[in-house]
Parts: sequence; structure tokens; C-alpha cells
Amino acid sequence: MRRFWLPGLIAAAGALLAPAPAGAETTVRAVLEAEVVTLDPYFTTAYITRTFGFMVYDTLFAPDAKGVFKPQMVDTWSVSDDRLTWRFTVRDGLRFHDGTPVRAADCVASLKRWAARSALGGRLMDVAAGLDPADDRTFVLTLREPYGLVLDTLGTTSSPTPFIMPARLAATPATTQLSEVMGSGPFVYDRAAHITGDHMLLRKNADYRPRPEPADFLAGGKVVKVDALDIRIIPDGATAVGALGVGEIDLMQYAPFDLIEQIERNKSLAVMNFTGPHRFTGHYRINTAAKPFDDPAIRRVLLSLVDQREVLDGFGLDPRFSQTCDAFFICGSPYETHAGTEPLRDPSVAAARAALKATAYKGEPVIVMAANDLEAARVSSTILADRLKQAGFTVDLQVMDWAALLARRTKKAGWNVFGIHALGLDLSSPLTNSAINFNCKDAASSGFMCDTRMVGLFDRFSREPDPDKRRDIAGAIQSVIYGEGLVVPFGQFAQPAAYRTTLTGLIPSAIPLFWNVEKK
Repeated sequence: MRRFWLPGLIAAAGALLAPAPAGAETTVRAVLEAEVVTLDPYFTTAYITRTFGFMVYDTLFAPDAKGVFKPQMVDTWSVSDDRLTWRFTVRDGLRFHDGTPVRAADCVASLKRWAARSALGGRLMDVAAGLDPADDRTFVLTLREPYGLVLDTLGTTSSPTPFIMPARLAATPATTQLSEVMGSGPFVYDRAAHITGDHMLLRKNADYRPRPEPADFLAGGKVVKVDALDIRIIPDGATAVGALGVGEIDLMQYAPFDLIEQIERNKSLAVMNFTGPHRFTGHYRINTAAKPFDDPAIRRVLLSLVDQREVLDGFGLDPRFSQTCDAFFICGSPYETHAGTEPLRDPSVAAARAALKATAYKGEPVIVMAANDLEAARVSSTILADRLKQAGFTVDLQVMDWAALLARRTKKAGWNVFGIHALGLDLSSPLTNSAINFNCKDAASSGFMCDTRMVGLFDRFSREPDPDKRRDIAGAIQSVIYGEGLVVPFGQFAQPAAYRTTLTGLIPSAIPLFWNVEKK
């Protein structure tokens, strides 16, 4: 059902749009994807906590728009000829929000606490012989063997992200959630102004020392040009769009698909599209432990059954905001490869029906889970259920909320497949792709898959310093995924941001960023 703005919404629009008095604070008011509930940036993989983290904390390295990792808190770094000893010196003058200086010991303690929660960080620590401060500004990472992704790991955007906090807080066990927020980033969290269920206030860090380079995605100078960021809680998308239209808020992270056309007709508003890794990537996650999909021949039928364009069109998206893509590690990413993608070409029900007849399928029911509170997940699962029936499967479509689906997927029985999506930023590397990077480790997260070939390929990937060779290894991993029918993609799509044209300098990013932004 389409939603429309209410003509009388916020009758005092004229007052809201009146010029601010001279000397008044400049505040950007934004509605993000959800309320920030967890403030400990290591304690959850929730995207909204990561967004909060990038405002309040800082990182040692960060990727630019091309995916190249650049120093952020780090001033200089070096690596020995044998690539076993890495020395990092943090920039002079960096301070936490309480005024204490950022020291090498803070970086070391933060990385160790983060690595206890991060699969990517854990891989680095597995090959580390030592991680120690050398002096107040320099720390040393000593490896037992060369590791090709040191900078990529220290600068990863994958959640949880390696934000730097004081050593006194980082000493808290990783299993204990922090209650204190103390970063060194461009914004300061104002706890006194935080009203749960209403809004959160972040103030400009007047003591922040940005890098001298221009802002470039998460790299470069994080120059804050407003006084405060007010994160408003408006759960209903239509209500948020109404507030945007009359100037009560300045930006909403996710514009509702069915209101984009209406937003674009308003000359005071604009829509920000995303490309490449800043788009969501959808896939069907399969339970490889339960019949009938414990048989790879039956799983492979789905590769010839899923028509990505049909699924994406089912969302009601303008084609500007979606694309088909057979690259498992994302079209537009450094690891885009088309190795092993032949089974995904020319999908059709007839081809799938013929392929299914050639398998040992005996009519076992296929339980398709659909999350009714995530539109893309619900639509993608419903379309798959219909296609499975047409191909000759016995289908049981079960609709539930996302929390119930997550609980169900931890069990080896009671489900077979569901549709889900995540940001390409997190799926573009074999080591951060949540659909497969727990292969043979965290069975529930990866549909209980365990292909020992991928274990060895993951290790080769992480140790390879040459990006081109890493892409080849990613292609070999992709060939295993599709050859075994472990995961089936259904395309990439953007959920655009919407904002008032009074904002300038917005950085095109699926992670909302508010440095470099000016408000007229």
C-alpha cells in the first residue's frame, strides 16, 4: 500500500524554516535506520552502532572511496623486509574527549579487545607473536609469518570496527558491555541530552585534529562544519518523510521505496543513490544440514531457478537503484570476479525443473522462512517460495519476525532457506562476508556449511600481499560456493538517503557521515 504525506503534518512549518538568528548553533537533524541502543562499538555487529562509532571514535586506518586504506590516526608506519615487524606511530596531539592524550598503549589495548569480538581481528591475532607499545606514540605488531591484510584489518569497516578507546576501558572483558563512551572522534556524545526513544545529541569536538587531506569516504580530513548532530527517533518512514518535507529534519538515512518519486518532486529535497559496495547485496542462505539441501545437487537447482531481475523488480524499485550481479564478492568491489558463475546464467523454471528431476529429490518439504518486518527479506523469500513450487519442490512458506528467524536458523532442523541482505561494504571480502566467513567455525551463521577447501583458501587469501592474486583466490572461493550451491545471490540494490538541499558537502556513503557537511 502506498503511503502519502499528510497535508496538515506539522502546521508550524513556516516557523521551522525561518532563518536562524545570528550566532545560533547550527544543528543537523537526522533520522537514521534505527535507534542507537548499544553504545559499545565492539559489543554488537549492528550497523547503527557502527554509524555511532564513526562519529564518536576514530580508527588507525580508513578506506577511501576507491577502497585504498589510508592512515587516519596513524602518522607514519613501516614494515620490515621480511614483513614480520610492523611499526605504527600515531599522530601527535590526538586526545580523547576527556582531554587525555591518545597513547600507543590505548591502541594496543583497543585492538586486543576488538579482536576478541571480530573474526577478521581474530585472524590477525592468530598469526601475531606480539602487539606491544614501544613508547607513548609507537606500537609494534610482530608476526610469526607474513600476513597480507594487516592494513586492511586495522582499517576495516566491517562490524565490529576497530575503533580506538582509552586503555582503561579497553581493559574491560570483551564479554562485558561498556557503559562509558569515550572516543577521540570528530563528535562528542552528550549523555545528558540523550533521551531514549526520542533523540541523541552529538556535539562537535572542538579539539579534534583532522588530517590535512580532503575528506574521501572514511579517509582524509574529518572536518566538522556544524555545531551538533541531533539524531531523531521517528520509526515510521512516512512520518519521517513528512518531517523532512517541512524542514523538521534535514536527512533520513533510508527513504521509503514507495515515496522516492514523491520526494524527488519536491525541489527542496534530494535523493542520494549509492553504487558498488555501498549498495545492499541480497542472497539466499541455505541450511546445508537438513534435507533436501544436504544434497549439493539439489542445492545447485536454486542457481538456475533464481531470476535476480524478477526478485529486484519485486521490491518495486526504480531500475536506477538496483542491478543484477553474479559476483559473490560484489560488483564494483576490488574482489569482483566472474569465476564459476556459469550456473547462474539464463535462469528459468523449466531449466530448474529439469535439473531437479535429475537429482535424488523425494518430495521432502522445503521450509522457506520470510521475515515480515524486513521488506526486502520478505519479498525475496516469497518470490523464491513461488519459484520453488513451479520447479517441483514441496514448499512450506513460514512467515515470522526477524528475531524469530534468527533464533530458528541456529537449529539444524526446522528450516531450509531464507532471503537476507547486507551492505556490500561488509560482503566484499571473503574474510568479512557473513554468509561464508564462518565456514567450518560458526555453523549456525553459515547454514552449517563446512567445505574444507574454503578453509585453506581463506588462509591463502589472508596471507597474500598482492591484491591481484587475492582477487584470483577470491575467484577460487566463489567457484566453490557456486559449485556446491552453498549460497545463491539475488542482486544488489540501494535504499537511497533523502535530504534537504540546504545540506551541502554530504559524502556519498551507505554509512551516514556528517563531517564535511554544511547547512545553509
